[in-house]
Amino acid sequence: MDRFDAMAVLLAAVETGSLSAAGRRLGVPLTTVSRKISDLEAHLKARLLLRGGKQLVLTDAGRNYVAACKRIVEDVTEAERAASGEYRAPTGDLVITAPLVFGRMQLVPVVAAFLELYPDIQIRLQLSDRVVNLLEDHVDMAVRIGSLPDSSLIATRVGFAGPVVFASPRYLAARGTPQTPEDLAAHHCINFDAISASDHWDFQRDRVLVQIPIRPRLRANTVEAVIEAALAGLGLARTVSYPIRQALADGALRVVLQDYQVRPMAVSLVYPSQRLLPLKLRAFLDFAAPRLRAQLEPEAMK
Repeated sequence: MDRFDAMAVLLAAVETGSLSAAGRRLGVPLTTVSRKISDLEAHLKARLLLRGGKQLVLTDAGRNYVAACKRIVEDVTEAERAASGEYRAPTGDLVITAPLVFGRMQLVPVVAAFLELYPDIQIRLQLSDRVVNLLEDHVDMAVRIGSLPDSSLIATRVGFAGPVVFASPRYLAARGTPQTPEDLAAHHCINFDAISASDHWDFQRDRVLVQIPIRPRLRANTVEAVIEAALAGLGLARTVSYPIRQALADGALRVVLQDYQVRPMAVSLVYPSQRLLPLKLRAFLDFAAPRLRAQLEPEAMK
């Protein structure tokens, strides 16, 4: 029995939640996954997994063994990276995750420019609004918007982003510019469901959060649709600030109710703490951080 291979199979089963999912990740039959774990249990003379229910459950012995396996696999992976030259030249695979809208609109252009500069690096970009566990999902770096509860991660702040209310000059000329959040009662609104699926928008008055009812004439689940509708003069819209930066600079859109905006959230590049930072990751951080800072709000307001 190849014990290191069996450890990798066991970790895949625990991380994916089932033997079949582990087989799909590893590209091996379910019977192979089951046999390798059974052989490992026989070698240890201990039950590691309870397989009866819908989800795998670790025994006490299994939890301790899996924790040890993770350390062993990480040490071996680290040694392989060093031996392959990953710490001497920017090369290899880089896995990056980011929120969907931010990744599509802000990160993809940065990634494209980076790959042109570093032909020996391959990037796997995972865009999802789900907060992934970097260690368990084998992710090298993540873009996080908001608080960072995991203190074991290293964070590089690149700016701030928060929701803003905006409209086209044509709409404002026809319907007037709201001076307070309560003025929204007389306006048509475009609701971005990813920020608020309900019929109210949040504002801040004297550092107190207030919820103001709105009348959505249009609801959309993509920021691009919301922005296009605002550009067409359909009404007041609300999204995070970074996708409309160019439209604001061009005068195609105008921000309103700026004195009542909620406090922006920090945008950070985060990665696991490690003894040696691979050059591929260092190269991307050095390349991406200043370019993202140029796209984001430089500091939190109020």
